[in-house]
Amino acid sequence: MLKDNIQSLLAQVSELSAANAEEVEALRIKYLSKKGEITALFNEFRNVPNEQKREIGQLLNQLRQQTESRINELREKVESQKSKVESKLDLTRTPDPISLGTRHPLSLVREEIIDIFSRIGFTVAEGPEVEDDKHVYGMLNFAPEHPARDMQDTFFIEKEIGVQKPTDVLLRSHTSSVQTRVMTSQKPPIRVLCPGRVYRNEAISARAHCFFHQVEGLYIDKNVSFADLREALLYFSKEMFGPDTKIRLRPSYFPFTEPSAEMDISCNICGGVGCSFCKGTGWVEILGCGMVDPNVLEACGIDSKEYSGFAFGMGVERITNLKYRVKDLRLFSENDVRFLRQFEAC
Repeated sequence: MLKDNIQSLLAQVSELSAANAEEVEALRIKYLSKKGEITALFNEFRNVPNEQKREIGQLLNQLRQQTESRINELREKVESQKSKVESKLDLTRTPDPISLGTRHPLSLVREEIIDIFSRIGFTVAEGPEVEDDKHVYGMLNFAPEHPARDMQDTFFIEKEIGVQKPTDVLLRSHTSSVQTRVMTSQKPPIRVLCPGRVYRNEAISARAHCFFHQVEGLYIDKNVSFADLREALLYFSKEMFGPDTKIRLRPSYFPFTEPSAEMDISCNICGGVGCSFCKGTGWVEILGCGMVDPNVLEACGIDSKEYSGFAFGMGVERITNLKYRVKDLRLFSENDVRFLRQFEAC
C-alpha cells in the first residue's frame, strides 16, 4: 500500500506546474512541509516490515529528491520570467506629461478675504452644511412665519425616506448658523470669519445658482459701534480692490441685525464714473452688514446690555466677479479646464 502511494506521488511530481512564486510555495508546503504528504509517508515507513525497508526507503528518498528538484526548477522558471518582464521596463524614460490643474478662482478669492481679515484679528470658524431650523433661523430672530424666511428659501431634508411632513433639518441658507454656534460655545470677545457653501432654492441662471459660497464675519465685545463696522469694511475694500476704493452704506433690513445696511463700493471697472457693469451709477453692491440685534445676543446666551457687536456677509462669487469680471456664475461649477486655466497665474 505504501509503495503504491509513493509511485502515485512520483507520477504527480513529474507533472507539477506553477505560474508564480505563491503557487511554488504552495507546492512546497503541500509536499515537503512538516505536515506535507511526503513527510506523512516517511512517518508510515516506521511500520514497514524489515525485509521491505530497503526497497521502500530507496523509493521514498527518490520521491523526496525529485520533488525538491522539481520545485526548485519551478522557482527558477518563475524568477526568470519575472526578471524578463522587469528588464523590459525602461526606468530612464521620460513619463508621459500629466496636465496639472490650477487653483479655483473661488478658492483664491476666499483665501484672500480670510487673509485680509486675519490681519485685524479675525480667525476662521466652520460648521455643518446640513443644519437645523434653530441655528439657521430661530436663534437669528426669524419668527416662524415671518416673510423674511422667503428671502432665504432653502432645501429641507426629510427625516425618513418617503415621509412627506414638515422637518427642521435643512441645508443652511447662510453661514450665520456658524455664528450662532460660536456665540453659544464661546464667551466674548468674539472675532470670527465663517466661510462656507450655502444653498438657496433659486432658478439657475447666469446671475444666480442654487448654491454659492459665503464669507461672514462677526465681532462681539464691549462698546462695539457702527463706526467700528464701517472702518473694518473700508479697510477690507481698500485691501481687496485697491487704495482708491470708496464705500457707501445704504439702510436695509435683516432680521438678525439692527440697524442694517447694504454696502456698495465704487466701481473698480470705471473708477466710479459709470459703466454698463455698474449700470451707470458708479457703485456696485458687495455685501450686507449691521449691528447684531440684541435679541440674537440674548438667544445665544450673551448679555446684550454688556456686549454689542457687528456682523457682515458677502458672496464669494460676487467678489470674484468684481475681481476677475466673470459674467456667468455657472462657470464656477462646470469644471471647464478652459475657464480654470485663465487663473493659473493668479
